Amino acid sequence: MSKFHLNIQELLQGKFEVNKVNIAFVFQVNCPGCFIYGIPMMNHLYKSFMDNVGFIGVGTAFEDFEYNNKANLKLLLENGTLVGETKKYYNTNFGLSNYLDIPNFPIAFDTITTSEQLINSNKIELICNAIPNFKNFSESEKEIVVLKIKSYYAEVPLIAETFTLNQLQGTPSFIIFDDKYQILALYFGYQNENILKTKLEYLLS
Repeated sequence: MSKFHLNIQELLQGKFEVNKVNIAFVFQVNCPGCFIYGIPMMNHLYKSFMDNVGFIGVGTAFEDFEYNNKANLKLLLENGTLVGETKKYYNTNFGLSNYLDIPNFPIAFDTITTSEQLINSNKIELICNAIPNFKNFSESEKEIVVLKIKSYYAEVPLIAETFTLNQLQGTPSFIIFDDKYQILALYFGYQNENILKTKLEYLLS
C-alpha cells in the first residue's frame, strides 16, 4: 500500500484534521471538468460525511501556471472568479464568469518548487517509490530510473509537489487515505458520486 504525500503550501479555507478516513480532491482552476462534476460532487460528499471523514481540496498545477496559481484559487474561494478554459466553458455555455458552486470544504494550494530544488532533494526517492515494484528492481535498474526521472524533471521549470510526488495522472484526482496517510483508494477523472460514497461508507463501517 502506497503512502499519500500531502505537501500543501498554505491552507486557504477551512481546517483540515486527519481522520481515520480522509479524502483529498486534487484539481486545477484551469480544468473545466474539475468544476463541472468534481467540485459539486465534493460539496455533496462533504455535506454527508464531514463529521466522520477528513476533507481536503488541493489546488495544483502541472501546466498553465499563469492560470493555475494560488492567486486565482483565492479569487475562486472569495467570489467564484473563473479563469482560462474554465471561464470560457461557463461563459460560452451559461453566460457566467463566476462559479456558483464554490467549494464548501477545506482548500489548500499545492507546494510549488523548482526543478533544481526537487532534483537535489530526497523527494526523488519518493517519486521512485510510487513506481510499482520499484523496490524489487536491481540496483542498476534503480540507478537508470533515478537518472531518467532527474533528466525529465530538469526540463520542467515549476513542479507541484503533491501532484508530482504521488505521480497523479491528471486532474481531477480523488485520493482516499487513512490516518497514517496510507492510500486506500485512488480515482482519476470523471467519477460517479455513488462510487465514492459507497467506498467511504464501506471504510467507515
